[in-house]
Amino acid sequence: MNGEAAFDAIDRKLLTELQRDGSLSQADLAERVGASSASCWRRIRALEARGVLGAHVRLVDPSKVGRGVHVLCNIRMKSHAAEDVSAFERFVEERDEIVECYSMSGDWDYLLVVLVADVDDYNRFLMRTVLRHPSVATGSSHFALAQVKYTTAVPV
Repeated sequence: MNGEAAFDAIDRKLLTELQRDGSLSQADLAERVGASSASCWRRIRALEARGVLGAHVRLVDPSKVGRGVHVLCNIRMKSHAAEDVSAFERFVEERDEIVECYSMSGDWDYLLVVLVADVDDYNRFLMRTVLRHPSVATGSSHFALAQVKYTTAVPV
């Protein structure tokens, strides 16, 4: 079954509104989507049960907490053996500086999104941590000059 077909117009409105402001009261949410509070509550619980809606979080501005430098780091592995891949992915999970990690097709094996305080902070992290990992062959770094668009909202 196509996952998209399982959402009606009210579900889509709920998902859109919750992505805009997860702190809305049931009454405000119901008013915005054109449904009763009880109906909204049941629908939200059903979306949570299906795994469509995840954790409730608040977004933090990285620059306000000393992590204003965004670096995109491409990683090439020495080996693609299952134990090497698992070890690298565990390493990624343990590092707070790495806020996103994607397994990639093409010339590079992984793309890391890293948040650091400054260039020196990134240099230390790259040289003393990432490139010393036994599974990593090499890396290539790209510093973001400006954030043109950022959203956590998924189009529904």
